[in-house]
Parts: sequence; C-alpha cells; structure tokens
Amino acid sequence: MTTDAPLPVFEQLRLPDTALTRDAYAYVARATQDFVFHHSVRSYVFARAHAQSQGLNAKTDYDDELLFLSCVLHDIGVSEEGNGDQRFEVDGADTAAAFLRERGVEERRIAIAWDAIALHTSEGIAARKGTEVALAQAGIATDILGIRRQDLPPGLADEVHTLLPRMDLAYALSDAIVAQAKSKPHKAPPMTFPGNLLRHHLPYGTQPHWYDLLAAAGWGDKPVATAARRRAETPEQVGAMFTEYLEAGDIEGLVSLYEPNAHFVPTPGTHLVGTAPIRKGLQQLIDTGARLTLEPRAIRQVDDIALVSNTATLSGVGPEPVVSTTTEVLRRQPDGGWAYVVDDPFFS
Repeated sequence: MTTDAPLPVFEQLRLPDTALTRDAYAYVARATQDFVFHHSVRSYVFARAHAQSQGLNAKTDYDDELLFLSCVLHDIGVSEEGNGDQRFEVDGADTAAAFLRERGVEERRIAIAWDAIALHTSEGIAARKGTEVALAQAGIATDILGIRRQDLPPGLADEVHTLLPRMDLAYALSDAIVAQAKSKPHKAPPMTFPGNLLRHHLPYGTQPHWYDLLAAAGWGDKPVATAARRRAETPEQVGAMFTEYLEAGDIEGLVSLYEPNAHFVPTPGTHLVGTAPIRKGLQQLIDTGARLTLEPRAIRQVDDIALVSNTATLSGVGPEPVVSTTTEVLRRQPDGGWAYVVDDPFFS
C-alpha cells in the first residue's frame, strides 16, 4: 500500500510523483535517520538541476523516476534494514534492488539503480556507467562535498535546505558508516571509502594502508625510486644520515631526506621551501666544506609524525662553529622511511 508523502515537499520540490516514488520516499523516511533521508532527497534535486544545466530532457535523455529512486535509496545501506555484511554501498544496492523487485520493476532498470547506488562513492567510474548513474553521483557529491554547487540555480540550495535541513549531514553520515564498520570490520576493506573512514577512528596501525598491504604480499617488491639508496628506518636515523651525506658531499642523498614541500633553515634568516631551493642551499653547505655533529636532546613520536631536537654544531661556514638547538618535524614516508617536513636548527 502506498504511503503518501507530505504534499509540501513533493509540490515545492516538484519531485516525480508516482506510486513507486511515493513508496520509496515513505520507505526511506521510515528506515533511515532524518539526516540520511533529507540528504537522499536533496541529492535527487541537485542531480536533476545538473541534468537541466547540461540540457538533458527527463523524458528523452534519462529516466527521471529511476534517477529519483537511485538517489532516494542510495544510502539505505546505512540503515538497520540495509546493514548486511558488505560495504554499505553494496549492501544498499542489494537492499534497493530487493525493494524495487518486490514492486515489479523490470530487471533492466533495477540494474541501473544498483550501479548508481553501488558506485556512488566511486569518483571517475560512476560517470562512465550511464546517464542516471552519472547524474545520481553528481547530485550526491554536490550535497556531501559541495562539488559543482556553483552550477545550481540561484536560490535552489536555500529552498531545499529550508524544507530538508542538513543536520550536519557530512559528519553524521561519516559517523554512521564508521559505527557499522566498527561493529563489522569486514564492511570496511582497507582500500575502500568505508575503510578510509574507519582508519581515522582506530588505533594507529590497526587498519593497514596500501604500502602495508604491499609489504605483506610476500613477493619481496621494493620501492623502485629508493632501491639504490638507504632509507631512514627511524626518525633518529635521519640526522645521522644527514651528517654522513654532508661529509661525503652526496647532494642527492641529502635531498632524499626532505619531503618535496619541506621547510629548511640552513642559516639564521634563510628560509627555504621546496626541493629546488633546498637542493641549492644544501649544495652551498657542501661547497663550503661544512661539517655537522648532532647530539640528541629529545624525540616525541605520534604515529607517522615525529618531533626531534638535537644540539647541533655546524663548522666550516664561518670563523667559529655555530651551535644551535634544532627543531625538526619528520614524517614517515610511503616506503616506510622517514624524511624532514621542517628542519630548523635556529627555531628557538
């Protein structure tokens, strides 16, 4: 039996008004929290606006009812009813397909809705799967991340938010996905969108990243770019390698110890940012015959970030050695080695 949706929403937002859309609207309103329901309907309104801005006609260029169904059902996977043992996107697609199948929707249209829902977090893929799939992903991305919000007609966002308030959607939805994944970690494989969300809510190292997976593959592959050069396995080793490379005049070795956008202060008042300026500054140190000794003072490490302080003695750049207390921020790199983000011997 069809449950009527509140007329003001259907009339004011001019939603496609059929028995099937009314059923889907009522189903999502009942099964999901309000922030999910509001987001699902707004996503359709924004998707339709994108279609209009592209000159697409709802009667000839795309199936407007199917677009609405794809959008309004796209997050049913975060509901209790849709919470299975797969990624929430796939659980949602399967739940939506069952809903549509029970109501006699033909399999061809169900397949399109399934793709739209399963791929709605897959940037760069959904856009290649057909008009309804692409439009649904575009509308959803607008409502979550503000992508292409500038293409919406003036006043549309204000109108739809008055009828369907955001309720801190982006964070509330993220929390709902994480809650499911914490209860069922297999719903959040490491390289998926849910897995990326879950990683931020677990103790460091619990959820592997891409390079952890490569290291565990068992094939013995090594990073190509660093195959011929040692890497600093700990934050403490970076300083030791710096002094070694400086004494050897190894400019490439020195540069390898810095991230591409790192900050380096080679002398008081000289602030270098980025690989090219840092290379030039390091080469000047080599050319002057500079030598460096470091006496460790303190280190603080949190996950992939380390704060290191040394007592540094730099000789060869002036008549007297320069003694300073260094402030160094290092970060673990994708290959597992450590590199400077900030190297400032004169910060204090």
